[in-house]
Amino acid sequence: MADDLPRVHTPLPARRVVPPPPAPEGPALNAAQADAASHGDTPLLIVAGAGSGKTRTLIHRVAALIQRGVPAHRILLLTFTRRAAQEMVSRCERLVGADSRQVQGGTFHGTAHRLLRRFGPAAGLPADFTILDQGDAGDLMGLARTALGYGDLKNAPRGAPRFPRAETLLSIYSRHVNTGQAVADILGGQWPHFLSWTGDIERCFTDYVRRKTDRNLLDYDDLLLSWALLLEQAPPIAQQMRALYDHVLVDEYQDTNPLQSRILRGLCTNGRLTVVGDDAQSIYAFRGATIRNILDFPGQFPGTRIVTLEQNYRSTAPILESTNVLISRSTERYSKRLFTQRDGGEAPWLVTVRDEAMQTAFVVDRLLELHEQGTPLREMAVLFRAGYLSADLEIELANRRIPYEKWGGLKFLEAAHIKDLLAFVRILENPRDEVSWYRILRLLPGVGDATARAAIELLAQHQWEPMAIGAVRAASRSRPGLLAVAALFDGMRRVERQDRPHRPAESIRLVRQLYDPILQGTYDDAPPRMADLDQLETIAAGYPDRATFLATLALEPPAATQDLAVGSTDEDDALILSTVHSAKGKEWDAVFVIHASDGVFPMARVANDEAQVEEERRLLYVAMTRARNELYVTYPLHSYATRMGADFAYSQLSRFLDPGVRQTMQRVTIGEPEPAPLQPLPGPREGAIVEPVVDLRALLRGTFGNG
Repeated sequence: MADDLPRVHTPLPARRVVPPPPAPEGPALNAAQADAASHGDTPLLIVAGAGSGKTRTLIHRVAALIQRGVPAHRILLLTFTRRAAQEMVSRCERLVGADSRQVQGGTFHGTAHRLLRRFGPAAGLPADFTILDQGDAGDLMGLARTALGYGDLKNAPRGAPRFPRAETLLSIYSRHVNTGQAVADILGGQWPHFLSWTGDIERCFTDYVRRKTDRNLLDYDDLLLSWALLLEQAPPIAQQMRALYDHVLVDEYQDTNPLQSRILRGLCTNGRLTVVGDDAQSIYAFRGATIRNILDFPGQFPGTRIVTLEQNYRSTAPILESTNVLISRSTERYSKRLFTQRDGGEAPWLVTVRDEAMQTAFVVDRLLELHEQGTPLREMAVLFRAGYLSADLEIELANRRIPYEKWGGLKFLEAAHIKDLLAFVRILENPRDEVSWYRILRLLPGVGDATARAAIELLAQHQWEPMAIGAVRAASRSRPGLLAVAALFDGMRRVERQDRPHRPAESIRLVRQLYDPILQGTYDDAPPRMADLDQLETIAAGYPDRATFLATLALEPPAATQDLAVGSTDEDDALILSTVHSAKGKEWDAVFVIHASDGVFPMARVANDEAQVEEERRLLYVAMTRARNELYVTYPLHSYATRMGADFAYSQLSRFLDPGVRQTMQRVTIGEPEPAPLQPLPGPREGAIVEPVVDLRALLRGTFGNG
């Protein structure tokens, strides 16, 4: 696909090689790190900039406490993964010896579980309680939903959508428990289409909680909630819990939620609390995390001392200059300006490209050039705001046989709604595609296995004419959907017989008139799935006909693969594609940040919410600070808008890349004048009869006897 695109016509700047960053475990702490590690017994907030060695500082803080005489078993180290806690304790052991193995390390949830087993019976929680995993919790929520009659669409308020699915109810419940927000506020912010059901959702939650308590069950969120309640409402137990620990240390504090903050306020009344985090990297509000925890920490814990880590050990000076200016625009933050001793390197590139196809061509060509110069694929990453934005790139990487791994979300073509839409397109191209017919028919309300198979038999009997579906014997509830599908395909086929076949993007646009309402009625998280379909429509616009489009996707489907590592003999050498959220905490030699447009950074749906816009700024900052040596930020000038009735619309550069930020970057423009429209592939003359040389289908059937 991209091989046919115009190539770069603006000369690219020469690449300058810079020395590698220093090893993360240097011989000595810098002054700020040493200051934090040796702090006394009052509350301590370590504001650790990106790449500033915050993990190393936290480890040395633990080691310093042990060397000072604090028993290791009376130190609690809270992290967000068990593996992170184990790694910290292991590294601490190399500093102070085997005593550090007794440090109580783990996640908030793991620690809560351990304490509830010990102290729960005194508060009426039997010690043999069972923890529900996510799947079991969803099943129990489903039982509550069904028992209360919310699976019956007939009871829906006028104009209201169907009642949320069990999985969505569980997400709403979890957000309520972890943030303390009212259910109505949560629905208004993330699920406004369910607001009319607020009271009923709360009834469902009440029944769900009753079922858990009656059966001695706790879900994942109950672990933290129970810990907080014991600290707040059971003074004798709270006192015993506090007596277990002399010091508590918390990593990644900017990612904690209000419930975790409640726990720390109840546990650390002695003030011996150390938290490490970076307000500039607080990007998980969608999980319930809040930047207020780190910003308000000094007010919540009087006497707090703040130590700021500003020396960066990851990135070159030019990269830091750009990211420092970017984050300096934040309206509320801890003041810091990162610096480095890594001299050299070149300014990040801000690359303007004509459209997404040209963006893909630039990224692929540049990463291959870097690879040829010695950078392993695994030391390069392409980062994006949302998973669907990598779709065009995934297809081109597969075509070029460049191995990659994708972090964050399903591979594009593996998503159910993408498969659904492609089934419609396959039937337009091949009306005898029984598999696609079955998939589409099962999407329709009231159509089960028997009705779908009966409809397919009728189609086969009537030479796959769509209107044959109307004769199938089916329940009255299913007939509107069956007739709508028949009318869609019949109408499109009539137009194509009289005029010309619809091009791929046009076919998708017409099909979506029927499928979009089905998607909205099937999935509670419809908006991101609709964005995926927009992206598929955009990709389809680059193909001359449906056959070529479908063949390309079928023969080289985008998926993580180790097929041919582009000259590398290392089987694990694969490019990383990742959402920015999934890339946090990681770093690479070269980073490409794609789609740096308004509407993406920030996402259009949050543009009127100041707090969310600020988080989007931090998200772009996190993306750009992942780079060690090379940083490329790309901006497509044109974004396709086929559903708006135009071939493309002009995009606007992200508001976060203002003139001050742009002055720190190299401006590179790539592209050529608009190419001529793609022409349909040549075929037989209209009306010409083409006699087959041989009946291939008969030969294929003959491979299994007489067919």
